[in-house]
Amino acid sequence: MASTSWKKKYDEKLVAPEKAIKTVESGAKVVLANLCAEPHLLPNLLFDRAQELEKVRLFHARPFGKFIDKYLEPGMERHVRCATTFAGGIPQVVQLMKEWRADFYPVTLSRIPWLFREGPYRPDVFITTVSPPDRNGYCSFGVSVDWAWAALETARIVIAEVNENMPRTCGDSMVHVSRLDWLVEESEPIYEIPPAKITKVERTIGENVATLVEDEATIQIGYGGIAEAMTPFLEDKKDLGMHTEMVPEGVMRLVEEGAMTCKKKSIHKGRIVCTFNAGTRRLYEWLDRNKMIEMKPVDYSNDSRIIARNHKMTSINAALQVDLYGSIYSDMLGFDQYSGVGGQPDFVIGAHLCPSGKSIIVLPSTAGDGKASRIVLHPALSGNDRAPMIATVARSFADFVVTEYGIASLRDKTTGERAKALIEIAHPDFRDELWSKARGMSLAT
Repeated sequence: MASTSWKKKYDEKLVAPEKAIKTVESGAKVVLANLCAEPHLLPNLLFDRAQELEKVRLFHARPFGKFIDKYLEPGMERHVRCATTFAGGIPQVVQLMKEWRADFYPVTLSRIPWLFREGPYRPDVFITTVSPPDRNGYCSFGVSVDWAWAALETARIVIAEVNENMPRTCGDSMVHVSRLDWLVEESEPIYEIPPAKITKVERTIGENVATLVEDEATIQIGYGGIAEAMTPFLEDKKDLGMHTEMVPEGVMRLVEEGAMTCKKKSIHKGRIVCTFNAGTRRLYEWLDRNKMIEMKPVDYSNDSRIIARNHKMTSINAALQVDLYGSIYSDMLGFDQYSGVGGQPDFVIGAHLCPSGKSIIVLPSTAGDGKASRIVLHPALSGNDRAPMIATVARSFADFVVTEYGIASLRDKTTGERAKALIEIAHPDFRDELWSKARGMSLAT
C-alpha cells in the first residue's frame, strides 16, 4: 500500500520561486542540473538579484536559459561568476573565458562528482528539475542523473523545480521528496536539442563507421550529425548493446527494428546504460518509464574500468583534427576553449582497456568549406591560429580514425605507418602536401 505521509512535507516545502532563490547567499557555490534538465525559472531569478550578491559561483555545462546574456554585463563576474567544464560552443561562455571572467576545469565528465565530493567545488546549493512525485513520494531526475547525486549529497540546500514535463526515467534516477529542501512548481517544456542536419559527408562517414561495428558490440555514440547518420547503417546488425553518455535519437529505431537488444551485454544485460539525455520531445516520451533505459551517475557510466567490462566495447566520438602522429584534438580552437573534453577520454580509454574493444574517432576530411585539412602534420605547424593546439586524447590511445575517404587503423602501428594510413583518408586535395610535410619530419620516405 502506498504511503502518503510525504504529501504534507511536499506542501510545506512548496514555495514561490522568488523565495527559494533567496536561499543563495554571497560566497555560495551553486550547481545547476546538467543540460536539458536545467531549471527554467531559478537561474534567471538568481541573476535578477545578482547585484545583491558577491562572489557567487555558478557551475553548469552547456546553459540554455536567458541568464547567459547577463553574464556579459560589466562586472557581473564579481556577483555571479561562471564555473564550468564544458563551454559547449556557447559564444557567451567562450567570451567569458577569453576575458578571464569564468573558471574552467579541464576534467572529464567522470571526474565532476569528485569536484563536488572531494575537490575544490563542494556546492552550497544544488538547483535541479525533477518530475512530480509518484504515490510513494519519489520524483525522478529524468534526463539528467550524471552529477545529480554528487551535488545532492554534498549541497547544504537542494532546490527542485517540479515539472510535469520531465520524464520519469528508470535506473538510479529516483529521489524522495524528503531529500529536497525547497520545491517550486513549473510547467514549461523541458529544454530540447533539435536533431542535427545530416550532410552527405556525414552520411558517408556513418556508413564507413558501420563496417567497423560488429554484431553483439556494445556501442557508445556521441551527439551530432555523424552520430545520427550512422544509426541507419546499423539496422542490419544483430544484438547490439549500448553503454553511453546519452542516447541519440536514432537509437529508438535500432530498438524498434530489433538491431539493439542488449541481450549479449556482459553487464547490465537487456539495458541501455546512459547518464543524461538531450533531444526532442519524442525522445523524452520514449524514455519515460522505459525499463530498457538504465540511468547511472556519470562516475559510473563513464568509469573507464566499467566501460572496459562491456562485451566488444566500441566507442565512437567526433574530433576537430587528428595529426599524423595520431593525437586527437576535439575541444579547443587555437588556445581558446571551444567545448570541453566531455567523456571522450573516458570512453576511448575504456575501449582501449577492453580486450575486444574498439575506439573510433570520426571527422570530415576538411574544414572551412574545404579550405583546410582536418588531417594535419601537427596543428602548431599548420599556420592556422584557430587550429586546436592541445590534444584531447594522446596518440598512445589512437585506434581507428574515419573520414568520408575511408578508415585508418592506427593501433600498434609505427609512426610512419600511422602517417601513411592517415594521409590515405585525408582529402585528395591535401594529400601531396601532407606527404611532403611527412617526409620533412621523417614520417615518410
